[in-house]
Amino acid sequence: MSGIGVESPPARGSTLPSGAQHVIEHGRHRAVIVEVGGGIRTLVLDAIDVLDGFAEDERASSGRGQVLQPWPNRLRDGRYTFDGETYQVALNEPVHGNAIHGLVRWAGWTAAEHEPDRIVMVHVLHPQPGYPTTLGIRIEYVLGDRGLTVKTTATNLGAEACPFGAGAHPWLTVGTPTVDHATLRLPAARAIWCDERGIPIRTGPVDGTELDFRVARPIGTVAIDNGFADLERDVDGVARVRLDGPERGYDVWLDRSFGYVMVSTGDVLPDVARRAIAIEPMTCPPNAFQTGEAVIRLEPGETFTGTWGIAPH
Repeated sequence: MSGIGVESPPARGSTLPSGAQHVIEHGRHRAVIVEVGGGIRTLVLDAIDVLDGFAEDERASSGRGQVLQPWPNRLRDGRYTFDGETYQVALNEPVHGNAIHGLVRWAGWTAAEHEPDRIVMVHVLHPQPGYPTTLGIRIEYVLGDRGLTVKTTATNLGAEACPFGAGAHPWLTVGTPTVDHATLRLPAARAIWCDERGIPIRTGPVDGTELDFRVARPIGTVAIDNGFADLERDVDGVARVRLDGPERGYDVWLDRSFGYVMVSTGDVLPDVARRAIAIEPMTCPPNAFQTGEAVIRLEPGETFTGTWGIAPH
């Protein structure tokens, strides 16, 4: 295991596809946070790989570990209206004619604070075609006895209000060739079904459907690529999605700021193909910038804060 700090090559702006590599450690826990996108490349809890991540000489594929802001998931045709103005962003999922996962996944982030078990990554998203104002974004990653905690803070630094949503994209593995025999508990009463473009077409109760995982059960052959809402929460307002394999298990937990979770077994993604399962905290559902559902309005100077994490059990 390497020492605390920046893995080789140490210089910021290196030629690695994901830029500088920042290591944090706590006991048998270890994570590597990257400069490009400010996300998580690898996560080890209790000396066991938790994420289906990516190698140092690769770039993130299929959203692996990425920060999804200022919106998560898909935006149909890359077009939306806010305060009477219509905006168009680039279609970075051209095969489906969508804009996907926001504007910061491939941006350079800076390590503003770095301690042995903690790092703060920051990025300023400046106004650009399709997005009207300036966001100051801060992601704090902390490793502790109970695993990884991720705190997101986004502040409107501009002179006008802006729409905002946040998400994260970990792909979890239980160390088996597929997740078919993994057990999933997903405490959500409502699911979102999408069309072939990944755009919601209906929302309804999970009762009586193959997407009802409120009682833990094996995933089996169910192909999941759905958003979920109406999450059961504990007295502290925390929702927990539980994933168990033959020798390891984790909770992906999210506070009240994240009212939705996207779950995918990656059946149509050749680099995933059910080897892992995405459990993605989201503040809003897919296509929210068009529908307005759960979109956060940030006035000048206002700040969003939300926290999620991954804990072994």
